[in-house]
Amino acid sequence: MNAPVKPGSKADRDALRQDVTAAGGTVADIAVEMRSRYRMRPREAWRHAHGWTLQEVADHITRASDQRPGEAVAADASLVGKWEKWPGPSSRRPSLPVLFAMATAFGCRVPDLLDLDDRRCLPEADLRVISNQPTVTEQTALLVAPQPLAAAPEPAASEVVRLAADESATWAQWVEASNVGDIALEQFMAETRTLASDYLTSDPVALFIRTRRLRDRVFTLLEGHQYPRQSTDLYVAAGYLCGLLAWMSSDLGQLRDADTQGRTAWLCAELAGHNELRAWVLSTRSKVAFWDGRLREAVNFARRGGTYRTTGSAAVLLACQEADAWSELGAEREALAALGRAGDARGSATGEDEIGGIFACQPARQENYAAAVRMRIGHVADALRAADNALGLLAVQPVRAYGTKAQVHIIQAAAHLATGEAEGALEALMPVLTLPPDHRLAPVTRRLQELSTSIGQPYAGGTAAIGLRAAIEEFCLDSAPRNLALSPGGGST
Repeated sequence: MNAPVKPGSKADRDALRQDVTAAGGTVADIAVEMRSRYRMRPREAWRHAHGWTLQEVADHITRASDQRPGEAVAADASLVGKWEKWPGPSSRRPSLPVLFAMATAFGCRVPDLLDLDDRRCLPEADLRVISNQPTVTEQTALLVAPQPLAAAPEPAASEVVRLAADESATWAQWVEASNVGDIALEQFMAETRTLASDYLTSDPVALFIRTRRLRDRVFTLLEGHQYPRQSTDLYVAAGYLCGLLAWMSSDLGQLRDADTQGRTAWLCAELAGHNELRAWVLSTRSKVAFWDGRLREAVNFARRGGTYRTTGSAAVLLACQEADAWSELGAEREALAALGRAGDARGSATGEDEIGGIFACQPARQENYAAAVRMRIGHVADALRAADNALGLLAVQPVRAYGTKAQVHIIQAAAHLATGEAEGALEALMPVLTLPPDHRLAPVTRRLQELSTSIGQPYAGGTAAIGLRAAIEEFCLDSAPRNLALSPGGGST
């Protein structure tokens, strides 16, 4: 027994083409059926009406554009897919030469390739040109009609002046038009702040999806047209969102993807000329480099970020990150000097952080870094004191970051192990070991694994030490990075 054909599948589309053709329908009729049955965008419907692949359409468009001097189009399958999706997410607006070449390739008029959403997003000047396009029959007649022997008379001087004025007016209308308003820009920043704050307490994968969706909306608008100041604001929003995606990718164990997001965030910061964003992007890149073992790069990113004048706590976090990397390198003097600069930056900070949440360094977060740095350089008592301070500050914070709290408890456990108290270490880790799998991020699992390998004599064979190792191993086996890596298609974020 044959399996039923899935609606919208290639087999279903092929059958529809055959049915419409057998009933005497044209390619245009097939396109109409494709749109109504499968809710396709117009340009995609015309492609499937012909039964062409994305690459076949690209080849037809490239050849068709050669017939229009000065309007050559170099199309490929990826571009065709983006032109089909426009004005949706991850799309690209087809230019007039593209639309004309596409219409020639499909044997239709440009208006046949557009729907209401397209018309709302196209510049008015483009719509004027499209509305005056001749039909395919008229185009053919123009190509084969005999040309007059005498050249057309030159327009009168007054007509030339009027045409020039019309052209300037059309350009001014295009410049004045914008695909985004100031209220929408405020909303983008507000949503970015919410995401940065929610990330401290929520499921990272769900937050990643929300952040990616908002980034795509901003990217789509940047491919359109707006005032220069609005473009700058969009680049700022895009930079923070890519920075968030970089931070999240790193926490999910995807360091290569985090690096890519960080580079894009930096490009946005440069295009916006925004120092606050530059500093936070460099902080993010320092974090990624640290967890990737590129400690010198982590130091350099943090130092470079510290050269930008900011009003919030970016300078505090950058100095903490520099200290973190120096301590991992075993450079005690440099690490302590960087911690001192973090304290100075806290004292001289003015104003609030633009975004907040993960892009802010509250005192508890600063104490967490201080505890980790002092633990690495062997100042165990100072590390334990800083960890206690961090937990006390976290207890009174409005938003308690579970990642920071977990790392503080791990430092406490390490301090207990350094003084031979395996049972005290296990007790300190209990709040960490009970974290739900979604909250078991890469920095936490990495620090726990480092702690497990440090369990040595004289208590390595003790009951508490054995239980501690087993608990850490079980914790890491059911963590967010591992679950993501084992999920279908989970090798990349």
